[in-house]
Order: sequence, then C-alpha cells, then structure tokens
Amino acid sequence: MKRVYLDHNATTPVRAEARDAMIAAMDLCGNPSSVHAEGRAAKSLIERSRAQIAEAFGADGADIVFTSSATESAALALSGRGLHGAPVEHDAVRAWTNEDLSVSQQGIVEVSDPAGSTLQLANSETGVVQNLPQGLAVTDATQAFGKLPVAFNWLGAQMALISAHKLGGPKGCGALVLKRGTDLAAQIKGGGQEMGRRSGTENVIGIAGFAAAATAAARDLADGCWDRVAELRNILENALAVDAPETIFVGKESPRLPNTTCFATPGWKGETQVMQMDLAGFAISAGSACSSGKVRASAVLTAMGYDEITAQGAVRVSLGLETTEEDVLRFAEAWLKKQKKHRARAA
Repeated sequence: MKRVYLDHNATTPVRAEARDAMIAAMDLCGNPSSVHAEGRAAKSLIERSRAQIAEAFGADGADIVFTSSATESAALALSGRGLHGAPVEHDAVRAWTNEDLSVSQQGIVEVSDPAGSTLQLANSETGVVQNLPQGLAVTDATQAFGKLPVAFNWLGAQMALISAHKLGGPKGCGALVLKRGTDLAAQIKGGGQEMGRRSGTENVIGIAGFAAAATAAARDLADGCWDRVAELRNILENALAVDAPETIFVGKESPRLPNTTCFATPGWKGETQVMQMDLAGFAISAGSACSSGKVRASAVLTAMGYDEITAQGAVRVSLGLETTEEDVLRFAEAWLKKQKKHRARAA
C-alpha cells in the first residue's frame, strides 16, 4: 500500500505552482545586483515576488527581507534584543529569548509586556493558536501562514517570521516581515542586499517558488480548503478516542491549526510510535523536526504542565491539503493496533 505523509508541519510537498515558477526562474542567468539587462530581469522577479508575498500575507506597506529560513529570520529579528519568550516557542526563537512567560495547560501564553515580547501565532507541535496582543515585538507566523486567515497589518506585531517550505514552497527560503521604519541590525554583512539588512546574493529561484506557493496558499485558504482538513483531523481524533479513550489530546480545548493533532499515551514513547508507524507506512513526528533524533520529553508539553512520562509519549500528526479520509482512517487503524499491543505488554 502507498505511504501516507502526515508530517506537514515539518515540511510540505512542493506545490506545482511553485515548481513551475522555480523552473522558469532557472532561465534567468543574471545576478540581481547587476545593472545590465540580465541583472535587472532577476531583480524584477525578486520584487514581483516580494509584492506577491506581501499581498498573500496582508503585509502591504511593510518591508520583506528574504532570508535562508525562518530560523535565520528569527536570529535577524531577535539577536541582542533580550525579549520575553515562552518555553513553547520553536527552538529557533527560544535560542534568543528569556523563557519567562507562563503557559497554561491548554498551551495559551500570558503576555504582560507585548513590546518586549515574542509570541508564536501557532505552535508547531500542538497546533495551539495564540491571541496576539497589539504592539507585540515579534511573532513567529511560520505555521499559521497559509493555514489561517492571517494579515500582518492587523496582527499588531512589529515583525513576523515566515517560511516557504511550510506552505508548499522550497526549503531554504524564508523571510522576515517588518513594519516600515523598524530598526534592524544586519547579522550577515557584505554587499548590502535586501535593503542592507541581509547581505548575500538572493536565492532567486527559491524566492520565485516562495511567492508562487504563497499566492496558491492564499487562494486555497479563501476557497475553504482547510475547513475540510479540520474535519479530517476531527475524524481522526474521534476514531482514536473511541477505541483508546485513555489517549490525551493536547490543547484540544484551545483554538488550533486545522491540520494538527498532538496526542499522548503515557508510557509509550513517542519515538517508538514514530518508528512503528513508519514501518507501517505512515510519516508522523514526535515533535518539531528541528529537534528530531533527540530522545527527550517534549519541552512544549512539559511547559504546559504535563509530566515527563506523558510528554515522552506524545506524537504529532499534521495533515495536508491532499490528505484523504481513507488516509486518516488507515492511520487510525494501524495506530490502534500498535496501541493495543503496547497496552497488552504493559498490563
């Protein structure tokens, strides 16, 4: 039987629109910093792409700085600022912040000083969506962009992190979106590209793919495609809850991304579940892909107040636009078989 990919929060397959845009961009040989016709053509493509992403992200009038990833964008936005953060943030954000914001068991973060804080819009592991306070310094919109109706101009944050490969674009291309006039110190210095904020020849091919994917993602969102995905997520959770009622669904009482479910079976390690499901033909995750291979309890779940045994027993299933009801029911059947065997051995 065909494999089923259920790890879209780690990365999403490249959209046809993005692939076509990148293939076309390969024919542009010019360096976008060059003043001749070939260079101007490459530069023009970058600026059209910047405008496309701004439109898709509701960021008209904002600056968009292209980077290699949301991780680089986080470093560019957060380095040296000493902002308040929460332990449920992505590791790329946690590396630069003070983890002193409190988190409820439903994954909601309390922010008392928005101007001095960073707060993710949606959590990659649990899917929990935050209600961002106005005046927030930085938000990580990586998981939300393309799945939720988001507009940078009404989020109220000074800066936002986004990434191409989370919405069907290529890996290795991200961006930092910021309100015009925001102070920003370059971390990579040299030729002064990207308005002097990020030097280095731009990834023309990746940027073209990013823009095409963003436009397509905005179209699918407007068409209600993610509503169907949310229904599939609910079908999956209901199937697991009926035959494995002891399963803990993390953050279920909070607003969540439409495609994400995080559930825990205390005593059955997430890494073991991932390997067993992989052998059964399903790709899932035990947490953030950037933390894969590290045998430890989820920092997100422990921050939410779950004990270590429960946190170690959590896995994440994240659906995509091409996921079908057959896919989720097949996964539920396969997971429940393994869960019953685990329960029998533990008895």
